[in-house]
Amino acid sequence: MGFDVLNLLHNYGWNSAVSTHLTRDLDNLHRDVMTMSVMVEELVKRAWEQLKSPDFDLAKSLAEEDDQIDQWDVRIEESCLKILALHQPVAGDLRRIATVLKISNELERVADLGVNIAERAMGIMKGPVITIPEALPEMMRIAVKMLNQSIDAYVRLDNDLAREVFATDHHVDSLQLQIITQLRGVMRAEHDCIEPALHLFSASRHIERIADHATNIAEDVVYLVEGAIVRHQRHVMS
Repeated sequence: MGFDVLNLLHNYGWNSAVSTHLTRDLDNLHRDVMTMSVMVEELVKRAWEQLKSPDFDLAKSLAEEDDQIDQWDVRIEESCLKILALHQPVAGDLRRIATVLKISNELERVADLGVNIAERAMGIMKGPVITIPEALPEMMRIAVKMLNQSIDAYVRLDNDLAREVFATDHHVDSLQLQIITQLRGVMRAEHDCIEPALHLFSASRHIERIADHATNIAEDVVYLVEGAIVRHQRHVMS
């Protein structure tokens, strides 16, 4: 009897209705993660402006925006779990949900790092004037570009662009080493600048971590497109 009912539902388009609802929910999920990514990219850019021109009110507003991004992260996770429970997706649909879940988490961490950069800027403002290392703006520019490219790769399902992000991560690491070396020299030569130099060191570390999270998103894109987990394989192959 149950088998006959299922056949009847199938004949009347039951599978089609389920597919339509799943497509709608996936579209909504995609829009949510796009909204979150725009918010995160904007927060990071404004956090960088803080290093050049610290502003207490702006730093406070960034922290408030981070709270909103946290809420988006929770909303996206709840949506993913709801889709999994209601539709039990398989194959490509399942990979997309898993990818969105991971990308949302990476974006939330990037937002946290943006707030941390703004906090380091406030710390620098309280100490003696210190020159920002020349490599730091370039490092930030590349990290933001990597973040943008990783999201573009997700939108376009472009695994080649995602792999370009992998290659760029090494350059960010190299720039951070230059910054550390320069800041160590400053701390040895100017003891009064030790505290602001440490804030700059922390800021560079946060920027490097943004690049790492962008790389993680790119790896998730490769998983979405190819079904292959490359997080550890690419380190072995490089």
